[in-house]
Formats: sequence, C-alpha cells, structure tokens
Amino acid sequence: MFAVMPDRYYCQHPIAGADVTLEGPEARHLASVMRAEVGDTVVLFDGTGFEFQASVTRIGKRDVQLTIESKAEVDREAAVQLTLAVAMPKSERQKWLIEKAVELGVARIVPIVAQRSVVKLKASGIERLRRTVIEASKQCGRNRLMEIADPVAWKELIADGAGDEEKLIAHPGDTEEGGSTDLQVRTPATTPSNNSPNILAAIGPEGGFTDDEVQSAIAAGWQSVSLGPRILRVETAALSLAARLLDNLGPIVSL
Repeated sequence: MFAVMPDRYYCQHPIAGADVTLEGPEARHLASVMRAEVGDTVVLFDGTGFEFQASVTRIGKRDVQLTIESKAEVDREAAVQLTLAVAMPKSERQKWLIEKAVELGVARIVPIVAQRSVVKLKASGIERLRRTVIEASKQCGRNRLMEIADPVAWKELIADGAGDEEKLIAHPGDTEEGGSTDLQVRTPATTPSNNSPNILAAIGPEGGFTDDEVQSAIAAGWQSVSLGPRILRVETAALSLAARLLDNLGPIVSL
C-alpha cells in the first residue's frame, strides 16, 4: 500500500524558533483552498532538509501563523547528486520536465543554450519553474529544493572545467555497430550533503547537439552516451537518463 503524504507547505524563510508565518501562495492555499481552521496540524518544510509538525494559531487575510510542535530531519534525496544540463523544450513541456525531475530526485537543472536551441528562458520563466519545484516537492515529499540555475551557453558550460563530477553528454548514435560497451556509472564518493554534484549530464535541443558541440565536449573530458536506437524528445531523454543514473534502472550504452 502507498503511504498518504500529509498536507505539506513550503516556508520561504528558514524556520527558527517556535512561531512561523506563511505568506503568499502557501498562505492562500492553506487558508482559502484547504480551508484550514485554528488548531489544524500540517507539515512545513523550508528546503533545509527538515520537516516540521505545526499547528495553525491564526488565519489572517494575507498570512497564516503557526506554532512548531516538532522538528525532524527527513532525508528523501537520491544517493547520487545529479545535475541535468538541458536545452529546455517549449511551453508546458518545461513544467512537466521540472516536475518529474523533482520526483526522480535530480539535484539541479542548468538550462543551456545550444546552437539548435529554440527556447531562451527569461527571468520570469525561471521563476515560474522554481515555483513548480516547490509544488512538486510538496507533492513528492522532498525536503530539499531542486535548484534551477540561470541559463548558460553550452560552450561556456563545457569550458568551465571546475568540479570533479563525471560528465556525460547524451547524443544519438549507432549503438549496434562499432563495439559499443555499457557505461558503468561509478558509485559516488560524495554524498547528498555535499554542495558539488557528482554527475553532470547534458541533453541537447530538438535536433540534438551539433557535431562540433559534441566534439568540443569530448575534448573537454565529457563522455558521449546513447539512450538507445530511438530519437527521444528533450524531456523524455532527460528523464530517461536521470532515472537510469539515479535508480540504476538500466545500462547506458557508451558510444
């Protein structure tokens, strides 16, 4: 049987002390949608890895005040810290990608701009996706928010050699010939408590990365991998790769 997740609300400020005030969308949802009453108990999280049992003490027009009853560190993060560098798809497919990446346990999304990119996110779009992260975290039980970085040009990302993470670039190719081997992803030496991710995986735009972009990445130490013989949409490729890396659902074929 599936466990029922209690109502969860995100506090945008770190919770310290016994009293908490929810504002904005979270307060409106608790007061107007869920029609909370004084004395109701809910679960709060602030993105630091803790869950807080709290009771409603006052419901105002623009905020809801609560009192913390208990605090517990609840870790639902993946054993691997995975960053997905993605040439974002269009419209609602962006939201779907972010929502499912949160559910799978991706630690960070870096929107990239490649030569064939057709979507260039603005600041308002980034903020909408960050709100999606909060909503998905509330639903799936994560107590640390998946980060969405500011967009970066692909050539700048591969030029940045900082970090000791394993770097993978998804690129369609002929996996039936040429002696392809399964890529064995190493058990990470770091843990989810570390700030630096230990796997960085890139997914290109519709049409894929150009040959020059792939070769530049390989020259910079990235490994080219294939997700199989079929051409996948951006969001499908990103989530397929994430699932395999995070949960070891199947081999990734090295080109």
